[in-house]
Amino acid sequence: MANNAFGIDLGTSTIKIYNRATDSTIVEKNMIAIQNKSTIRAIGNEAYEMYEKTPESIRVSYPLSNGVIADIKHMGILINRFITQEMKGSVKPADYYIATPYDITSVETRAFTDLIRDSNVKAKKIKVVDKSIAGGLGMDVDVQNSNGVLIVDVGFDTTEISVLSLGGIVISKLIKVGGRKFDDSIRSAIRKEYSLLIGSKTAENVKMELRNLENENKPAVVYGRDIVTGLPIEREIPTDLVNNALIESFDTILDNIKATLEKTPPELAADIYKHGLYLTGGASQVYHLAQQISNGCGLNVNISEEPVESVTFGLAKIIKDDQYKSLARDE
Repeated sequence: MANNAFGIDLGTSTIKIYNRATDSTIVEKNMIAIQNKSTIRAIGNEAYEMYEKTPESIRVSYPLSNGVIADIKHMGILINRFITQEMKGSVKPADYYIATPYDITSVETRAFTDLIRDSNVKAKKIKVVDKSIAGGLGMDVDVQNSNGVLIVDVGFDTTEISVLSLGGIVISKLIKVGGRKFDDSIRSAIRKEYSLLIGSKTAENVKMELRNLENENKPAVVYGRDIVTGLPIEREIPTDLVNNALIESFDTILDNIKATLEKTPPELAADIYKHGLYLTGGASQVYHLAQQISNGCGLNVNISEEPVESVTFGLAKIIKDDQYKSLARDE
């Protein structure tokens, strides 16, 4: 077998790591719990279980914010722990391919490579791949031909809208709207309508269950704290309230897709019209988003079957197949 290699997609909410040796991907929450400012209490999904439930001595946080590294020390600890687990406790030299947003500064991009280099994971070679190119490749789109391809990757903190052609990015825009904004909108609407405070986890559950609730014609059941009495309470929330809360964020994404299309060269725009846009990212699964984008810009929307892992699927292709090696670059 060729040298071992890992493909890493660092999302604000989740970290996805492809392991060439096992040809598999792990998906964990990108969170760390620190006790008394120094002791690591938990990482990943275990840290997420503690989120919004901890005493003052334990701080649970996301080391990424808006698609870039906000806390390089704790992000490095997470990378080291996950890679060590993947290598069964003994870290051996390996190549690393890391996906990064296109519309960030060179300093922010370099922070991703510095992160791998400083994480004590014995990196032999570090390559950078544009996230939208890896995402397109992971959705089985031919990103290397001359056709224009529109990729919309809706993440937790950001949405990246990119037009690709000939293995490169023609136009890209990163906006600060994603799954977290959806959750905040739901929380705000419930607080305003019912004087009820709910946690972000509860809002996320409602958001992800929306399709099932509507299909079964059921309200969402949430638990929170009544602002007036200060007491815990259970409340049924109609799905219409949730849908209305999400419209503004959906419209922001739609407006930015339209703005990107307006700047797209006519020949590439013609290709996009023929083939539609490609929608991926964890928050792209929210019910009605794809339909609203399709209605708003008159394009067919191709939805990723594995939206959380599409970028790592693309990184896996680059690692395994020589014809895609040119899509990765040194930084």
